[in-house]
Amino acid sequence: MDFATIMVIAILVTGVIWLIDIKQWKPKREAEVAKLKRAGAAEDAIENAGKEPILVEYSRSFFPIILAVLVLRSFLVEPFRIPSGSMMPTLVVGDFILVNKFTYGLKLPVINTKFLDMGKPQRGDIVVFRFPKDPSIDYIKRVIGLPGDKIRYQGKTIFVNGKEVPATSKGQYTSLNTGMVIPGLEQREEVLGDVVHDILVQHGAPSKSGELIVPDGHYFVMGDNRDNSNDSRFWGTVPEENLVGRAFFIWMNLDFDDFDMKWDRIGTSLK
Repeated sequence: MDFATIMVIAILVTGVIWLIDIKQWKPKREAEVAKLKRAGAAEDAIENAGKEPILVEYSRSFFPIILAVLVLRSFLVEPFRIPSGSMMPTLVVGDFILVNKFTYGLKLPVINTKFLDMGKPQRGDIVVFRFPKDPSIDYIKRVIGLPGDKIRYQGKTIFVNGKEVPATSKGQYTSLNTGMVIPGLEQREEVLGDVVHDILVQHGAPSKSGELIVPDGHYFVMGDNRDNSNDSRFWGTVPEENLVGRAFFIWMNLDFDDFDMKWDRIGTSLK
């Protein structure tokens, strides 16, 4: 059971309890209080008769909070944590990111049905999506191919509709954790449409080569850590209905393994 389902159930439970109290229990309490006052009962007895049950009190207090959280996460922004290095050097393990949930349209929580179309992914967007092989898992990759594009990956180079995607070497990659140069791992600046970003390629590592035409309503995605990413080269394209949103901001970085926080990554805009 995912978080959205839990939140919807919590809203239904607290909302029903609060509604029953408004319609039935509260009028009975008020009638009992009025009766005791007319009879000249003690203040303690009147107070106890009008006291709201603890279950109702909690429901009334938590209902608007849960509703606000669900609306925020479902329609505006949702936080995610990066668990792997497949998007290095753009995203590293421990990055906490924000994902824009309305860029590609608004969806109803739980059933994930789009009810308002807002736009389409663009080449170069960093997207969070439900993994086609197991929709209970969220993945994050970069959009390389749009519907109808012919994508070819060969010799650690991308070709979109027959044109090579430019990538300029920036030398060997320096680890953010140790500050040491990693032999064989090269950092390149790639120009993907209007998006300029860095990628990593590992010399000596085998590359998954191939060519395909992206089906209608689907997207071809890849990790920026090209030789260490499980992406569309291996399991195919992402259906549009699996899209969760576009990643746009790093709001914190914390590696739980050693509780090391990288302060310089906080507030980084993603591209």
